Amino acid sequence: MLLDQLLVTPRFATLGGAFFAQVQPTALDKVELLALSPSGLQLLGITNNTASQEQLRQLCAGTWQWESYPPLAMVYAGHQFGGYSPRLGDGRGLLVAEVQTPDQTIIELHLKGAGLTPFSRMGDGRAVLRSSIREFLVSEYMQAIGVPTTQVLALARSSTKVWREQVETAASLLRLAPSHIRFGHFEYFYYSRQFDEHAALTEYVLKHHYPECLHKPQPALAFLEQVIERTAILIAYWQAFGFCHGVMNTDNMSILGLTFDYGPFAFLDDYQANYICNKSDSTGRYAFNQQPEIGLWNLTALAETFTQQIAIEELKTALASYWNIFQQSYQSLMCQRLGMHNDAQAAAIISDLLKQMQQNQIDYNNLFRRLSEEPLALALEGLADDFVDGSAFSRWAAAYTQQVTKLDLDETTRLLAMQAFNPRYSLRNYYLQQVIEAAEKGDNTVFSELHAVCQSPFLSKEEWFKWCMPPPDTEKAQPLSCSS
Repeated sequence: MLLDQLLVTPRFATLGGAFFAQVQPTALDKVELLALSPSGLQLLGITNNTASQEQLRQLCAGTWQWESYPPLAMVYAGHQFGGYSPRLGDGRGLLVAEVQTPDQTIIELHLKGAGLTPFSRMGDGRAVLRSSIREFLVSEYMQAIGVPTTQVLALARSSTKVWREQVETAASLLRLAPSHIRFGHFEYFYYSRQFDEHAALTEYVLKHHYPECLHKPQPALAFLEQVIERTAILIAYWQAFGFCHGVMNTDNMSILGLTFDYGPFAFLDDYQANYICNKSDSTGRYAFNQQPEIGLWNLTALAETFTQQIAIEELKTALASYWNIFQQSYQSLMCQRLGMHNDAQAAAIISDLLKQMQQNQIDYNNLFRRLSEEPLALALEGLADDFVDGSAFSRWAAAYTQQVTKLDLDETTRLLAMQAFNPRYSLRNYYLQQVIEAAEKGDNTVFSELHAVCQSPFLSKEEWFKWCMPPPDTEKAQPLSCSS
């Protein structure tokens, strides 16, 4: 199937002009496709051939679109670093289609880097190559390791120049998601006192994304309970896999519980609980260990927009479920990473390990992978040399061994399960920067290799060995700017 053969099913546009502005993309110059996502193509049922590639290139360039779907920029608000911004919106992206997949679901196509919109404020409406490469690769990686995320379809580069900290190359990215509605959508209509529009948005979301809630006594409350659960589970995944979002503003939070709007993200190198990956985050509001708390803060901001329809006590009760869901999900994921039994003793074992990892500057991802590749006693013997306080590590190892034994699994079965859950490679900023620098010089081979790694992060291949090595100490935990 070709791109133009997809069945376009406009839904969001039916909400009316209060929810968006119709905007034509501003064409980029000399656009070439840098990459396509095999999983994105498969999701939409698109055949990867010359004709499809050309249509995707033109869509990324802003020179082709579906006649039945005028592109639109969504309007929303958001709490940014805790302060409320009353009108944000898609400042550099456009919803270019809603299409039906082979399994009859509807997927939105969003073009990032499409040019100026009424919501661009001081921006130029463009995306740069480096940030587009980062989002493309992390979307592929997160999907492959099982973390809820938006997906990607295509990445393109152009000859158009833009200014950030310096002159850079403009690029564009096609993002896929069942919905691009954010917490900030509800905030916009609530705080601007457009209560009819807030109700219409709620009805839309219930109909198209949470239809099971329509049969509950209070559909809006049931919807919020679902968002609370999905967000708690999402952030449990972030913490278990060492992912730092960097900009957890409410306008970057998906009502579907997906990782959304990748900016200055990072994966932990050495375990550092209070790591800040965003240069702009001077107070550490979005530090790694603050993400669970901020998740609840953002959900509370969302819940506040429903205070006219739902009793305060009912909203408080719904929000009170967050920590239990998060803790249970996080502990379950960590027990899977460690290949041990999940019970009341597990929490202390996990906490003690993280404390010692921080004290000894242990690489976060590689520890779990090392534990999954050798029999237990041999793996623990090999790790012991990395911990300065040998007695503390021995006490932890004894408790951990006892917890592993409770699983009552043969070692081969347990290790295979761990290897299927612990990626061999972490998508480190150190290696992303190498890809970006090569691509900016016109060399796409490094990108292609890391893209292959991101699609198969559990696979051990000799030629990929360099991608699992920790970076030099001087390159670890480097913060990034928001333009990343």
